[in-house]
Amino acid sequence: MYTVYAIPNCETVKKARVWLGEHNITYQFHDYKKQGIDRKTIEHWLTQKPWEELVNRAGTTWKKLPDTDKPTDAESAIALMLEKPSVIRRPLIEQNGQLVALGFKADQYAETFTV
Repeated sequence: MYTVYAIPNCETVKKARVWLGEHNITYQFHDYKKQGIDRKTIEHWLTQKPWEELVNRAGTTWKKLPDTDKPTDAESAIALMLEKPSVIRRPLIEQNGQLVALGFKADQYAETFTV
């Protein structure tokens, strides 16, 4: 079973969820706004991807941050992701503890999910 970590009103997430549905990929949805995220999960992700890939620098949350609040290392990135989970690049899709997708691109999803 896949877990999609995201916020439901994000346009990229909406596109990803439509794609997953059209390709009969079953998943559970983890809503950062309602369920939050814990330090252990973020630290686990950081064993697979650098913090620079997990933080969404193109999003509104990032753009509104003063430069002094923008992370410069993994520890400050973890603190920011815990405080503002909407700064985590989305959707982030995990299966059995492994990151399988970050963001949404239909061609990459077709390869990842072997449809």
